This record gives sequence, structure tokens and C-alpha cells, in this order.
Amino acid sequence: MITKKDIVTKIVFYFFLLSLIIPNVVLSFTEPMPVLTAVANVCFPAGVIYLLMSLSRKLGRTIWLMFPLVFFAAFQIVLLKLYGRSIIAVDMFLNLVTTNVSEVSELLGNMLPVISLVVALYVPSLVMATIFIRKKSLLPAHFLRMNRISAAALCFVGTVFLVSSRCNIIKDIYPANVCYNIYLAADRNSKTGNYTETSAGFSYGAEPTHPEDERELYILIVGETARADNWQLLGYGRPTNPRLSKREGVYASAGAYSESNTTHKSVPMLLGPVDARNFKDEIYRVKSIVTAFKEAGFKTAFLSNQRYNHSFIDYYAFESDTTFFIKERATGLSLDTNKKPDSELLPLLDQIIARGDRKQLVVLHTYGSHFNYIDRYSKEDALFVPCDYDNASRENRDKLINAYDNTIVATDRLIDDCISRIERLDSVAGGVLYTSDHGEDIFDSNTGRFLHASPHPTLMQIHVPFVAWLSDRYREEYPAKAEALGVNMGKFISTSRSYSPTALDMAGIKTSGNALVDTAASLCSKNYRANKPIYLTDHNEPVALESLLDLPAAR
Repeated sequence: MITKKDIVTKIVFYFFLLSLIIPNVVLSFTEPMPVLTAVANVCFPAGVIYLLMSLSRKLGRTIWLMFPLVFFAAFQIVLLKLYGRSIIAVDMFLNLVTTNVSEVSELLGNMLPVISLVVALYVPSLVMATIFIRKKSLLPAHFLRMNRISAAALCFVGTVFLVSSRCNIIKDIYPANVCYNIYLAADRNSKTGNYTETSAGFSYGAEPTHPEDERELYILIVGETARADNWQLLGYGRPTNPRLSKREGVYASAGAYSESNTTHKSVPMLLGPVDARNFKDEIYRVKSIVTAFKEAGFKTAFLSNQRYNHSFIDYYAFESDTTFFIKERATGLSLDTNKKPDSELLPLLDQIIARGDRKQLVVLHTYGSHFNYIDRYSKEDALFVPCDYDNASRENRDKLINAYDNTIVATDRLIDDCISRIERLDSVAGGVLYTSDHGEDIFDSNTGRFLHASPHPTLMQIHVPFVAWLSDRYREEYPAKAEALGVNMGKFISTSRSYSPTALDMAGIKTSGNALVDTAASLCSKNYRANKPIYLTDHNEPVALESLLDLPAAR
């Protein structure tokens, strides 16, 4: 006799099975798979999961044992909503350990529709599983026997398609590919944890070439999530750079691209001697250019408006003589703490400059244009209204763009304020270099995507601003470098490749050959060579950027 309890357990059984297969079905349409691979991507995993669910009458326990698959499925659906395609990448898992509570809260708070969908799909099964365990509910034995036969048949069909398609399971079949990416993420995280030991013997062999008694001050500003298309200096139709656009001596590039769209990889490439070509093999043994400046006799400071993220960025920061993370000094982890504008770095910058050291380097790691945009600027920089969106959606794009553009106005003010501080010092040879780690999608018409860090980047995620300024004294003392900078800013630039060499060359610091510094990448050099654009994939392999995007060829 079939009881009401039997009917409920059977319904939960099939509902849970189907909910776990949703990502497979969607990925078979979103990913560029041959038909046989797409069918295998649904049938084979479905068969295996179906068979596993049919092994035990204790459905509640089975569901909870499969919780990792629930997590993968929920995570995958959210990412598909954000990016439109791609499995959960290695960088996605690393982002989980390199982000902070405030960032996650801001993002999830603006993604209620997709979060609600995930909750509706998976929470009911987990709740029912808990009830089944407490009540010791069992699936009927004959029901399981029947479903084992069906599951075995589906496994067989899936295996046939798997073999026929000749696909690579760990690359093409979900969730096997996700499990492989977890392994890669864990391996990278472990290597990063050993960074202090693996980089201990690294040295730039740096030597100064500028006069020892000359006062020098260089400020390197690493931006966050600023895309070039929203910069007035680079042709944008709105006045997002009201200060820099009126200032003389500013060099700006409209042809600069990052080699990564994730902060934990792009910033180490900006501040270190590696780029996409050698990142995979060298990143664990090199140090940042902060160390090169120290070896050359500079007093150094690293001031950050971000939180610790347990990546190379933290290690690089603490290479400096003075390190200050303003959010880590704040009390608690509230969202209000995360709303500190980048301008709060300026009093610390003033303290560093006031020390009066003959040679100084200051690195400012900003929070720039990171979502939630409305928390990144003060009222005085809210030039574009309305900007009071209540959630991140295509329908609110105009408000999102207004808020985003206000973050660029705030960045413009910060750069201008840094320049002014050097100008106020008498006879200082100095300069400011600014670029962003990556850009951002904001529901643009050609993609409809939002945010950054997707495994397959869009142009908006990697086309970034590159801005430089040199003091009058510097241009008088080193006219050849200033001239070369002006010329090279009109060429194709890989920020990942050129930022560090340009900073070192600007400061007149020479390094040894085994330090990996690509001197031909310096924008201050008349020998600058623009290589073909490349990109660092999720598996840390360099690929030609034109294979992913339609970009202008290097000149």
C-alpha cells in the first residue's frame, strides 16, 4: 500500500535529482561544445548521480551527503546569471578566499532574484532531508530497485556518448571539471601560503642611476575596477575627469589593456616583474618592485584602502618600510567600514611625505570603482544623478552608470590631489603612475553581463585607463624619458607588462638580468616594444588576446 509518506519521499527524490542536473543542461547550451559532448555532459553525470541516489533507502542522509553537489549547483547558477557562460573557474574559488565579508555582503545584497531562485531550488530538499532523518523515513525498496535499473541504463547511454565524443572529462564534463578546478585552486592557495619561503632568496640587484642628493618622490596608484571607456581623458562623452582634463603635463593612454580581470592576479603582475608569459612559473619566487626601490635606497610605503586578502598583494604590501591598511585599522567588519572613500588615504600620504626622506616611493592601493559603486565616493563627487539604484539589474543600468561615473570622478580627484602634493614640494623630480587592475561589465548592450572576473573576459573587463604625470623638475632633468613617455602612450600597452618597468625606469633604477624586469616594456624608454596582446587564462596559461576578443593589433 502506497502511503502519503512514500509519495512525499518519491517527489523529493526526483525533484532533488532534477535540481542537481540543471547546471549540466544549461552549460550544454552556453558552452561551445560539440553535440555529442553536450549530450554526454547531461546524460553521464545525470546517470551517475541517479545511481548514487538509488543506492540507499535513507534519502535524507543521501541528500546531505551530496551537499557538495548542491553547493556547486547553486554557485554555478549564480555565476551563469552573472556571466552568461562558463563553469566555476579556479579563480572563482580563489576569490572566495581572497575576498572579505563586506564585499560579499554588498554583492549578494544586490542579487536577490538569483539568490531567491537558488534558495527555492535547493533549500526545500535540504529541509525535507533533515525531516526524513529525524523521522527515519525510508524510500520503498521496490522503488529503489526500479530506479537502479533506470540509472544504470542512463549511465550506459552517457558512457557511450562520452566515449563517442572523445571529450576530456576533467575539462568538459560538469561537475568533474569543477572538482579539478578545486584541486588547482587548493594547490595554488598552498603555494601562495609558502610564498615567504619560496621568494626568500629573490633580489633585483637594483642600483640607482639618478644623482644621490636629488629629492625624488614617486606615487604609484593601483586603481580598482576602472574601465577606460568611462574616462573623459580617453574620449568618454561625460566630464568624469574634470580636474585631470584641465591639468597640463598629463599623459593618458586609450590603448591600455590588463592581462587579467581578477585582482589577485592583475595586481601582482602590475607590481611585480612577471606578466602572463611567465606568471605560472615565476610568481611564487619573485618579489614586488617595492623591494627594488628599497635596494636602490628609497624609503617605501604601501597604503591600502582594501582589506587583507591572503594573496600576493598582502606579501607585497609588507615588503615596504611602512604598511597601512586603513580598513584593517577600523573597528569591526560592518558595511560602513567598507564605505571609506580613497581620499582617506591622503592624510597618511601627507605623513609619509612630511618625513622628508631624500628618495621616496608610495604605493596607493585604492578601492576605486569596486561594486557597490554608491559607497565609493563622497557627496562632492556625485556629479551624475540619479544614482540611487536599489539593486543591480539591467533595468537600473542608467543609475548604475551614474554611480559608476561618480567613482571615476572621485578617482580623478585622488590622482589630482597626489599630483598637487608633489607640485607643492620645491625642486622635486617626481611623478605619478596610475592604472586599474581590470575593468567591469555594467549590463552593456553587447554582452548584458555584470561585474568582472568571468573566465571569458569581455573588452570592458580588460580595457583600462593608464595615466602618468611628471613634475616640471623631472621633465627638465630627464627630457628623453618624458618625450618617450609621450610617444609610447599612443601605442598599444599591456599594463601587466609595462607598469613595473616604467616605474623603475622613471626612478632611474637598474636591475640585474635575473630579476626578470622587461626593460623593453618601459614606456619611458625610446626602445619600448609593444608586444602582441596576451591574456592569462583561468589555468594560468598565456593566450593571444585576439583569440578571445576583437582588439586592434599592436603597433
